[in-house]
Amino acid sequence: MTKLLHELIELSAKKTPESIALHHKNQQLTYKELAQQIKHIAKCYQSLGLTRYGRVGIYLPKSLETVTALFACSAAAGVFVPINPVLKAPQVSHIVADCDIQILVTNKARLSPLIENLASLPSLKHIVLVDGKPSDEGQLAQAQVISWDNFYADKAEQLSVPAQTSNDMAAILYTSGSTGKPKGVVLSHSNMVIGAHSVAEYLENSADDVILAVLPLSFDYGLSQLTTSFSVGATCVLLDYLLPRDVLSAIDKYQVTGLAAVPPLYSQLCSLQWPENSGQSIRYFTNSGGALTQANLTTLREKLPQAKPYLMYGLTEAFRSTYLPPAQVDQKPGSMGKAIPNAEVVVVRPDGSYCEPEEPGELVHMGPLVSLGYWNAPEKTAARFKPAPGKPEGIMLQEMAVWSGDTVKQDKDGFLYFVARADEMIKSSGYRVSPMEVEEILYQYPSISEAAVIGAPHPELGQAIVALILASDTEGTEDQETLTKSVTRHCQKHLANYMIPKQVIVLDSMPHNANGKIDRAALNRDYQGIFTD
Repeated sequence: MTKLLHELIELSAKKTPESIALHHKNQQLTYKELAQQIKHIAKCYQSLGLTRYGRVGIYLPKSLETVTALFACSAAAGVFVPINPVLKAPQVSHIVADCDIQILVTNKARLSPLIENLASLPSLKHIVLVDGKPSDEGQLAQAQVISWDNFYADKAEQLSVPAQTSNDMAAILYTSGSTGKPKGVVLSHSNMVIGAHSVAEYLENSADDVILAVLPLSFDYGLSQLTTSFSVGATCVLLDYLLPRDVLSAIDKYQVTGLAAVPPLYSQLCSLQWPENSGQSIRYFTNSGGALTQANLTTLREKLPQAKPYLMYGLTEAFRSTYLPPAQVDQKPGSMGKAIPNAEVVVVRPDGSYCEPEEPGELVHMGPLVSLGYWNAPEKTAARFKPAPGKPEGIMLQEMAVWSGDTVKQDKDGFLYFVARADEMIKSSGYRVSPMEVEEILYQYPSISEAAVIGAPHPELGQAIVALILASDTEGTEDQETLTKSVTRHCQKHLANYMIPKQVIVLDSMPHNANGKIDRAALNRDYQGIFTD
C-alpha cells in the first residue's frame, strides 16, 4: 500500500499510464501526465523555498491546475491548504494568517480583494496567479506575485525531497467551529491514504469508475472524490456548477458512475424534470453533510433504479465515520449505519463507559483515520481529541480518539442513529457555519447594536441562517424593510454565499439571560418554525 498521498497517483500512473485521470470542461490529463506535472510543480515549489511542512494555500475554483497544485505539495514534502473559492477576503486572510501560508496559488479575480490585507499577512512570500501574465508580476507588500507560466518554467532538473513518513502532516482543512473563526484540521498522509482505500473498499470502486467531483475540494467529502479516484485509477470529473441541471448534463456527458452530494443538491436534483434515460450510467450515489430526506431518497431511487444508495456520516476530524450499506437502507430507515473499514465507532456516557443499546450517548471515533488535531489550537484540540475509551489503563501512551459532541444511539444490531448536535453549529446546504463568524460581519454594519445568528429548520437547506438584529437607530431614520435589505447586501459583500442569512429580522428588544448574555435558547425557541410553520 502507498504511504504518501501523491504516491496514489504515481502508482496508478505505473499501472495504467494512458488512462484518463481528470476531466475538466474540454481538458483532460492521463495518469502519466498528471504524475509528471505534479513532480514538476513540486520542483517549482522548492524553487520558491518550500521546505518540509511548509504551507501552500490553494484558493481556486476546480481546474486541472488546482489539482496539480494540491498534490504537488505532497511530492515536495509540503502541506496543502485548500481554501473554498467562495470565501471572501476576511475569511481567506484568517486562514492565511492562522497557519502561516507561505505560497498562495490563486487567480487575479480572487487576489484583488485580498490586496489591502496583504501587509497583515507577513508569512505570505509568494503569490502564484494561474491566469497571470508577466505584466501582472511584481511586489505586493512583502509578497512576490508570479505568473503561472514563469512559475511553471522552473529550471530545476531534479526534485529534492526530504524524508517523509506516513504520519507527516499533508493537509490542513479549515472547518467552522461553534465558537469563532474556522479552525484547521491537520490531516496526515496516512489519514488520507487509508481513508481513500477505506471508501473505495465499501463503494467497490475500480479503474472503470467515472467519479463526479461536484463538491468543494476544501470540504473533506469533496477532496475524497479525488483521493478515492486516484487510489483505484478511476477517472475524476471536475465540476463547478451554476445550476443543478449542469450536474445532470455532466453525468450524461461523461457517463459518470459515482455521484457524491449533500442533501440540498439532491433536493434540487429531485425537483428537476430529468431528460429521458438521464443518469443511467450511475452505479452508486453517496450522501453526507446531513440527513437525506426520505422523500428525496425515494425520488432518487425511482430516477436511478440501477444505482446503489450509500448514506454516510463523517467528521472532518476523522474523515468518514459510518455508512449504511445499500442492502440495509429499507431495513434500517434513518440509520447512519456502522463504522467504515479501518474505523472504530462507539457510543459512550460522559464517564467514557459504553452505552447500552438504544441509550443515547456521545459518538466517539477511533482508529487510523483520526486526524492530528487542530492547527495551533491546543485548548480546542484537548477538548475534542481525548484518550480512546475502553482501552487498558496500563498503556502509557494512550490512543487518541475524536469525541464528536454528537449524540447518537445504537440499536441491538449495532446500527447507529443520529439524535442531536451538541453544539450551536448551523449546518446549512451541507456546510458547517459558525454563528459567531456571521455575527462578526453583522457587527461591522454601523447601526447594528446587537446581533445573534441561529439556524432554523428548512425543508431544502437542512437549516437556514437567521440573523436577529437590534438597531441603534432609535430615531427611525431607516425603516425595517430598508434596514434588512441593506444588511443583506452588507453580508453578501463580506460573506461566502452559504454564510449569508436567509432572513434578517429586526427586533424591538434582544432577550438576555441572567448573566447579561444574549439568550440564544430563547431565540431558538421563538424562531425555530419560521420556515416550516
